[in-house]
Amino acid sequence: MTRRANILNLWSRCSYVVIFIAIFITFVVVSKNLTWGGIMLVLRQSAVIGIIGFGMALVILVGDIDLSVGSGLVLISGLTVLVYNATNNVFITLLAALGMGLTAGLFNGLLVGLVKMPPFIVTLATMLIFRSLALYISDSKLYELNSTLSGFRGFHYRFGNSSIASMPIVGLMFLLVAALTTYMCTSTKFGKKIYALGSNARAARLAGINTEWLKVSLFVICGLLVGFASFINVAMNRSVSPATTGVSFEMYAIAGIVLGGISMSGGKGHAAGIIFGTMSFTMVSRIIDAFELSTTVNNTVKGIILLLAIALQMIRKPSKE
Repeated sequence: MTRRANILNLWSRCSYVVIFIAIFITFVVVSKNLTWGGIMLVLRQSAVIGIIGFGMALVILVGDIDLSVGSGLVLISGLTVLVYNATNNVFITLLAALGMGLTAGLFNGLLVGLVKMPPFIVTLATMLIFRSLALYISDSKLYELNSTLSGFRGFHYRFGNSSIASMPIVGLMFLLVAALTTYMCTSTKFGKKIYALGSNARAARLAGINTEWLKVSLFVICGLLVGFASFINVAMNRSVSPATTGVSFEMYAIAGIVLGGISMSGGKGHAAGIIFGTMSFTMVSRIIDAFELSTTVNNTVKGIILLLAIALQMIRKPSKE
C-alpha cells in the first residue's frame, strides 16, 4: 500500500511531464522529418499563450479566474501598434504596453479583491469591454505597424522573428518569464502567501495575510504579463485584427495551465509545469494539422485531450485510513 501511495504521489506531482512526453512522441511520429528548427517553432508559437498562462496561473492558484486576457491582448496589442507608429521607439512602446496591462489588471483586481465582486463576472464583463473598445478604436480595421519607420526592421524582424543560438528570441522571453514566475512562487514569501490563500483562505487571513490586496496584486501581475505578451505579439505578427486576434486565448491559456498540472480549485501545482502544458497544447495543434483534419473539429479534438488530461491528473495519492 505504501509503494502504491508513493507511486500515486509521484504521479500527482509529475503527471504533466508524462503527458508532455506522450504528446511529444506523438508529435515526433506524425511530423516524420522533425528537426531542431521544428521544435524551436513550437517554442516560438507557445510564447504569447505561455506568458499569458503564467499570469492566469497566479490568479487561478488563489481560486480566482481572469477571462479577459484574450480581449485584453487584442486591445493592448492594438494600442501598442498605435504607440509605436506615433513614437518609432521600442522602449516607449514596451512601457506603454506594460502600463496598459497594469491598468487593466488593476481594474479587475480592485473589483475582485476590494469590492469583492465574483471574478468570473468581473472578467467576463471586461472581456466584452476590451474587445468592444479594440473594435471601436480601430473602426474594425487592422492595426498595423508602419513598415516605413526606421526602427521597424529591428522591432519586427530582429526581435519578433529572430533567434539567438538557434533559439527564437520570443521563446527565450517566454522561458525568462517562466523562470522568474517559478522563482517567485517557490522561493519567496510572496509565493508562499499565494499557495496559502489558494489552499485555505480563512487560514490565510488568520495568519495575517492581507488577502484582499494579495488578490489585487495578482491581477496586476496578470495584467502586466498580458501587456508583455501583447508587445511580443505585435513584434511577431506586425498587425492585429480586432475581430480575431486573441479569440479563445483565455481558454487556450487555461488549457495550458491544466495540462501543466495547476489545479483549477487553487493552491496546488507547480508554475514550471506551465512550460510543459503550453508546449503540449501547441503540439496538439500541430498534430491536428498534420492529420489534415477539418478546422471545424479542431477544438473538439483539443477539448477531448484536455478532458483526458484532467481525468489523468485526478489520480491522486490516497488519503490515510
